[in-house]
Amino acid sequence: MRVAALISGGKDSCYNMMQCIAEGHQIVALANLRPDENQVESDELDSYMYQTVGHHAVDLYAEAMALPLYRRTIRGRSLETGRDYTKCEGDEVEDLYELLKLIKEKEEIEGVSVGAILSDYQRIRVENVCKRLNLQPLAYLWQRNQEDLLREMIASNIKAIIIKVAALGLDPDKHLGKTLVEMEPHLLELSKKYGVHVCGEGGEYETFTLDCPLFKKKIVVCLQYLGMIRQLIIFIILNIYAAF
Repeated sequence: MRVAALISGGKDSCYNMMQCIAEGHQIVALANLRPDENQVESDELDSYMYQTVGHHAVDLYAEAMALPLYRRTIRGRSLETGRDYTKCEGDEVEDLYELLKLIKEKEEIEGVSVGAILSDYQRIRVENVCKRLNLQPLAYLWQRNQEDLLREMIASNIKAIIIKVAALGLDPDKHLGKTLVEMEPHLLELSKKYGVHVCGEGGEYETFTLDCPLFKKKIVVCLQYLGMIRQLIIFIILNIYAAF
């Protein structure tokens, strides 16, 4: 199938694209929902659906993959928050609908790559949108063991860094900017001690992918730490170098 990939820049959406390709599908476009940059403190939204940390660098992510990127500003809010979802004017899910509708018209896609692992809330809403547009959701990471997934991502040469931490045992002074390879032992330890989700499915951390086998170029960034908001500013991009 011709597939559009929902991306945030993080490891999960990247690895799910790799699974799509392994199954014979073709990624023809990337899709991203971003916050309104005219709003104060717009870097991260209070969203039940979307990761927006690192959204400033998503354009370069698309350049690294040499694929067209379709983006839409998130106008809606989390209004219809029950287990099931029905079309709700003004809900942030409708921004996803409009974005995928446009991509289907422009790129003639048949499927959507979704990096969801654990959230039923997100899965139900993506499936609702896909059903309305007659698109097939492709979520190869769904309900996978997270320790196995993390090992697979590392073994598949996804080079992603931590850009946000929000959990007991994750220290911004120590862990922001670290790679998955560097963080794996600590995340496994935190999982045993505190029940931390090693893939960050509890919101413990967010990542941004700098290189992977799908990239034609790798992203090189200048990392600037902002301790008060426990994030890394990753949009100060030095350059994109060809990957060897």
